[in-house]
Amino acid sequence: MTPAAISFTMPLNIVRLSLIAFMPQFTLLPPLSLYIHIPWCVRKCPYCDFNSHAAGEHLPEDKYIQALVRDLEQQLPSVWGRRLQSIFIGGGTPSLFSPAALQTLLSHIRMLIPCPPDMEVTMEANPGTFEQEKFNGFFQAGINRLSIGVQSFNDKQLKQLGRIHSAQEALNAIEMAKQAGFENINLDIMFGLPEQSLKQGIQDLQAAIDCQPGHLSWYQLTLEPNTLFYSQPPSLPDDEDIWELQQQGQALLQQHGYQQYEISAYAKSGKQCQHNLNYWQFGDYLAIGAGAHGKISRADDHSIRRYAQHRQPQQYLDATNKTSSEHFISNADRSYEFMLNSLRLKQGFTLELFEQYTGLNRQVIEGRCEQAIEKGLLSRQGSQLRASETGYLFLNDLINLFYPDDAN
Repeated sequence: MTPAAISFTMPLNIVRLSLIAFMPQFTLLPPLSLYIHIPWCVRKCPYCDFNSHAAGEHLPEDKYIQALVRDLEQQLPSVWGRRLQSIFIGGGTPSLFSPAALQTLLSHIRMLIPCPPDMEVTMEANPGTFEQEKFNGFFQAGINRLSIGVQSFNDKQLKQLGRIHSAQEALNAIEMAKQAGFENINLDIMFGLPEQSLKQGIQDLQAAIDCQPGHLSWYQLTLEPNTLFYSQPPSLPDDEDIWELQQQGQALLQQHGYQQYEISAYAKSGKQCQHNLNYWQFGDYLAIGAGAHGKISRADDHSIRRYAQHRQPQQYLDATNKTSSEHFISNADRSYEFMLNSLRLKQGFTLELFEQYTGLNRQVIEGRCEQAIEKGLLSRQGSQLRASETGYLFLNDLINLFYPDDAN
């Protein structure tokens, strides 16, 4: 029997179910955030694979702010009627820019698109760029959350990582941020550093906890392609030592009231990063700045588009059209990308959220979810699904169960 004949004789209710399952339709668009990329830093760290470039003697600050505003203006037709729920200014090292420049940028953003008055506005900052007056200015400009790239409180390991600050400068920077008025602070801390012992790793984490931030990003150093560490690998702790450090560190974090809500994110109550939660829940985000990546869902044609801006700063500044590439996410990829992100969260997701944020019927994934439950990798309570304890330990195996069949 030919495929056409099979389709022709298929019962009407099965045909109708197939159409419901595979024809995307948004009943409600996901939340919308804005990511702003500032690509300059003092110098490139040997482990960094982000789009960052060593700053010259003079930053094109005014020109870049103007380019960011034009970039956002060009994207507004794709989000008419929607409002932002968060802003994240990343890099590079955004704190190299002046408070006046960032205040100008944030003022234009608020004029162009609706923003709640209490919206989370995060800026990444490195301790080597801290000055009290400058960070008073950032707070006055409307930035209300700082993510400080400490990485370690060990001077030897900071030097190995190519960081420009010392442990004492990191402590000073955190105190300056608090004095400026910042109550919502994240500290970035890495473990598994070159020649790092178990004791040193725990000491680093304890030092971060002692600073009493509301949020900690505690994650393992990985050797990424196109980095100096990848081509010239340092001596790293072995897997057994990393595992032991991770187990002891997570117990220490829990002891001090930090709840793990994502693979490398730990927060006190009410201090979860709203911007990153939107990423992990497959929400939408506008992206402006050199090399920034965005994702936008449309209610008119039920499409989801990913796009990237020109990567090189000068090319981005010179281009009339800031977007360098874009593509639409297929139905199969929507399911996979949703699972790839949402399963990172300890709380997992609801099937209602899957339908709302992908525009697909839950039956697209229910079969594979049942397979994952049978394997002990996924747990389900009503419509809430989350990785089991085993599934969280073997997250790649769990996520691969949702890999699109036609992608092989």
